[in-house]
Amino acid sequence: MAELRVAVVGGGIVGLSVAAEVLRRRDGAQVVVFEKEDQVAAHQSGRNSGVVHAGLYYEPGSLKARLCRRGAEQLRDFAEEHSVAYQECGKVLVAQSAEDEHRLAEIFARAQANGVPEVQMLGPDGLREVEPHAVGRAALYSPHTAIIDYSGVARALAGVIADSGGEVRLGQEVTGIDEQPGGRIRARAPWSDGEFDVVITCAGLQADRLARAGGQQREPAIVPFFGDYFVVDAPHDELVRGLIYPVPDPRYPFLGVHITRHISGEVHLGPNAFLSFARERYGPGRVDPKDLLEVLRFPGFRRFAVANTAAALREVRTVVSRRLFLQEAAGLLPELESAQIRRGPRGIRAQAMRADGTLEDDFVITGAGQVVHVRNAPSPGATSSSAIAGHIVDRAFGGAGV
Repeated sequence: MAELRVAVVGGGIVGLSVAAEVLRRRDGAQVVVFEKEDQVAAHQSGRNSGVVHAGLYYEPGSLKARLCRRGAEQLRDFAEEHSVAYQECGKVLVAQSAEDEHRLAEIFARAQANGVPEVQMLGPDGLREVEPHAVGRAALYSPHTAIIDYSGVARALAGVIADSGGEVRLGQEVTGIDEQPGGRIRARAPWSDGEFDVVITCAGLQADRLARAGGQQREPAIVPFFGDYFVVDAPHDELVRGLIYPVPDPRYPFLGVHITRHISGEVHLGPNAFLSFARERYGPGRVDPKDLLEVLRFPGFRRFAVANTAAALREVRTVVSRRLFLQEAAGLLPELESAQIRRGPRGIRAQAMRADGTLEDDFVITGAGQVVHVRNAPSPGATSSSAIAGHIVDRAFGGAGV
């Protein structure tokens, strides 16, 4: 019997997890990961908050809810096995108004339905015991929410792939996917394209373009939103033990500034969220005319922009003013008002959007059998990566699914 040949497009944490899962399940398979950058985890996987989410927010029964809990446990086990930095630091969602308290009760019910372990509601005194400098009317506490080195996870996965007989080809951008005579699939790359039995795309910020190149429908389209982080200097970084988040406000599409202890030991504030004028350029002021024109021409974005003017005004304040950025974080921890902060990393979120201007909230995976596309894997995509991989391999090769 001929060997099964599988191509995975994308060397982020989801793509690498998929490749490792194929090798684990399919003895003798030839697996090639195509990554256009010169390193793995060059984009979203290496430029996020580093949080291992516990599954607090997600609609019970959704893919996010089911895969997040499973993925968090698998990620913890992987980190232990491969000596990747990992720490259960805990997380509090802090209510600052009566409306926040009502929403917090709803999130608590979701967390319980999703099986989040040992989640509990706290009053002001309980909040101070967990985060002595945070201030709020109430809080939801998730003691097992963790932080991790996602870039380290990606490098470890690349090692697992190599040790299992697979290959990670860096500097190889796949620009198209074509069906060939005899039922094979060709992945077009400049120097090392080839024919495969199965192609799985996990292309993140390029997900929609690659799916369209493979004959899939245009929507959901990727609209890039950048998020800036700031690093808190000593001694104010000692005010934070773990993760301090606001209660999500349904009037806004994104969470808002929060306070995160990073696995490096630094304390990060952020991210904000604002339209990025390029999909993969991280320096301030960077513009890719092709990327920007594509967004502005997309009717879904224009509808989104009209419906979210208030959110844009909120976010632009933190983009243009470091002082206002710090003030937003100080709403959760007032002593930060006098902190010194410096610019940290910037990330760009691959936000999938429908033609009607609404955001895709859940994971979106299309196709089955020979070609499978990951069209949307936002947070908690990194947390869920191993479970997403299992789900995708089920779709590609058959299985019970989730």
